[in-house]
Amino acid sequence: MLAVMILLLVPPILMILWRFFQGPDAANRILALDTLSVLVIALLALLSLWFQRSIYLDVALIFAVVGFAGVILFSRFLEKGI
Repeated sequence: MLAVMILLLVPPILMILWRFFQGPDAANRILALDTLSVLVIALLALLSLWFQRSIYLDVALIFAVVGFAGVILFSRFLEKGI
């Protein structure tokens, strides 16, 4: 069951990566980056259960903080128009 859940995350990740690289504007790319970070965090949590290693949860937590900060920084960058 866990393998099925991991495999179900792969198509959305690939579609969001496509949106990130082919997005029509920067706002769509930032939204894709935020969504991608959420899916990668979910994937890391599932991998933590699959391999029974808690280090993946630590990586997911750090990735969540860095991803959130990155989205905020990019959004402010777009808002100011620098």
